[in-house]
Amino acid sequence: MKTIACLHTAAGNVAVFDAACPPGVTLTHTVNEALLKDAEAAGGLTDAIADRTARALEALAAPGVDAVLLTCSTVGPGAARAAAPIPVLRVDAALADTATKQGGKVVVLCAVETTVEPTRAIFAEAAARNGATLDVRLVPGAWAAFRGGDVGAYHRIVAEASDAAYAEGAKAVALAQASMSGAVAMAKGPKPLASPPVGLAAAAAA
Repeated sequence: MKTIACLHTAAGNVAVFDAACPPGVTLTHTVNEALLKDAEAAGGLTDAIADRTARALEALAAPGVDAVLLTCSTVGPGAARAAAPIPVLRVDAALADTATKQGGKVVVLCAVETTVEPTRAIFAEAAARNGATLDVRLVPGAWAAFRGGDVGAYHRIVAEASDAAYAEGAKAVALAQASMSGAVAMAKGPKPLASPPVGLAAAAAA
């Protein structure tokens, strides 16, 4: 049995990752909503918030833990600053590799503006490796629905954006934020890729 320690910035992601947990893996959960809220207030990830994220990840690398997984894409770059004796991964890194591995046009959907640039950076690396073309989009109205507590509307808006991207010829559609996972079941066309299953599989393999 492997243990993966997850750091979340939204409490709702605890249930999302528990639902995606593969056999043979145990998850522990730590929620630090201040990291995302402070990044939103600052208009994006700052050096100070990235350092706080790294320290929070390091604190989870305790005895008995096999890997640490950062589940927030906005503060994702903070994972690279974490110094730990075990793998520290960001959930969107595995998503980027999976989404781009077949090449072609990849559309990445973001719900919150602070996620766009960190997402673009990590997907661009994967797209360059795998010969894919990239289109990173902010989904209008999605985050307002999420912050307003209407998670059903949030997922519906994201699902509609995914359907539209596939209709335009996307080879793959990726959901940049773990909180968007509920949109997979609502999509009427080909299913978009969500980060929890691929991120957890990568962490277990690491």
